[in-house]
Amino acid sequence: MVEFLDLRAAAQARRDALMAAAGAVIDSGWFIMGEQVEAFEREFAGYCDAPGAVGVANGLDAISLALRALGIGADDEVIVPSNTYIATWLAVSHVGAKPVGVEPDITTYNLDPALVEAAITPATRAIIAVHLYGQPADLDPLREIAQRRGLALIEDAAQAHGARYKGKRIGSGEDSIVTWSFYPGKNLGALGDGGALTANAGVIKSVAKLRNYGSVRKYEHEIIGYNSRLDEMQAAFLRVKLPHLDEENDRRRAIAARYTAGFADANLVLPFVPDWAEPVWHLYVVRHADRDGLAAHLKASGVSTVIHYPTPPHRQPAYASLGLGEGSFPISERIHREVLSLPIGPMLTDDDVDHVINAVRSFG
Repeated sequence: MVEFLDLRAAAQARRDALMAAAGAVIDSGWFIMGEQVEAFEREFAGYCDAPGAVGVANGLDAISLALRALGIGADDEVIVPSNTYIATWLAVSHVGAKPVGVEPDITTYNLDPALVEAAITPATRAIIAVHLYGQPADLDPLREIAQRRGLALIEDAAQAHGARYKGKRIGSGEDSIVTWSFYPGKNLGALGDGGALTANAGVIKSVAKLRNYGSVRKYEHEIIGYNSRLDEMQAAFLRVKLPHLDEENDRRRAIAARYTAGFADANLVLPFVPDWAEPVWHLYVVRHADRDGLAAHLKASGVSTVIHYPTPPHRQPAYASLGLGEGSFPISERIHREVLSLPIGPMLTDDDVDHVINAVRSFG
């Protein structure tokens, strides 16, 4: 069986270094907000060419705390992609604001800048652009809209560690507010949960206070904060894995190139990469009208696949109150009916990749 993502093998590849990092944390006797977190924040900010970074408990909290730091809350609206994982919408709801969905570009699956303007109302405070599947969203037109309309632009880069937009790292730039997840399956994944935010010094200072009970000094609480801290053990593990991220992303790119060449004449809609994007291939997502039939065929052929995602956020029971019935976002609904993610983890061998290609090509 070609596994979709073999986390055991990925951990075993760094086992000695991970065990040494765990031992160092245990021996230190310091398990929350210590040297490992501070070092990882510096190193991750440096990797992203970002002004600064702050670690938090998970990717959802990273978005929520970014919104809180910008003062967004009740009676506000935030534009979100209709085609995304539900966490993007949940973060908006968690701060009391309303998520306003906007359709993606059908070729890239990312937020379509041409459709954003029509969704802006007097209550709109921010736009969240998701770099879905590890491919950058088209940021320049979104930045232009945000600046012209006085809105904040937040980037959800949970799947895009190391990606570049027009030659620059996602997360770089003084004006970028970017949220990250270190869920174990991410390109840069912890051995548990974790998240971060990269931004300028002002935003970083606000989020650092919010994540720690509204405090920068023990027992002094300046604002109503939260408990959302990246812990020492996960920071230590991430420090082990960060130096290998580019190498592993390069392997993902090589696999994606083999897939694209191997599927050139297959009956599939393949990923489209604009010339300004350098994706990191967190996922290699194809589309097929008989997605479920293809998935069943691949399973029988010894290939594990995943659907990212079977149901769009607006059709989830959690958002039934918005009254967004079937047909509200037809592009997203079509995408969610047809997408299938193929194995692309960096631990795949060339033989694994060839097996996947042959299995796909043998369908129908």
